Amino acid sequence: MKEIPAFAAEFANCIRLLHLKGHSPATSTNYSFIDDLEQLWVTRSGIDKSTCVETDFICIDRHGKPQTPFEHMIPSAETGIHCTIYDMFPNTRVILHSHDLYPVLLAQKNTLIFEGFELQKGFPSVTSHEGKIEIPVFPNSQDMDSFKSYLWKQKADLRYQVFMIEKHGFYTWGSSLFEAKRILETFSYLCKAAWSI
Repeated sequence: MKEIPAFAAEFANCIRLLHLKGHSPATSTNYSFIDDLEQLWVTRSGIDKSTCVETDFICIDRHGKPQTPFEHMIPSAETGIHCTIYDMFPNTRVILHSHDLYPVLLAQKNTLIFEGFELQKGFPSVTSHEGKIEIPVFPNSQDMDSFKSYLWKQKADLRYQVFMIEKHGFYTWGSSLFEAKRILETFSYLCKAAWSI
């Protein structure tokens, strides 16, 4: 039987805090990580993120299929997105998803552009507020196979480790929870600032 990694408790605490900040209204959003044994864990479908605990994670294979003893549980409907990000960016260990309001309101075009904000330095490899940051906005789709294929085609636009899905939410990822959360907070802040100007 697979034991739930100790990290899951830390991660669940982070998810509860993100819920308090408005990132997971209703039962929305999904989260995942890869443990020290290279096993992939994702939140199960339909849980209230305000009460998320370590047992809300289930182990899946790289195709999103639940592994023993979690076969009776249903992973998030967007598990395929997680699997694709891990395949595209092998250094990824944590993926966060947010339905924060301001990014949803702001993302009415194919690209979100930020320029001159100090917090742009929260994105990977950005060392100055000068310059332009472009974050892609992808059309929403219920067809996971189609969306996964679309992600691969847009890989070159994902250098900041974040993308937006129109009228849906956004994904961030990193080599640690710290990195993925920093990018989530950076993007969330910049969207709120841009909307407020």
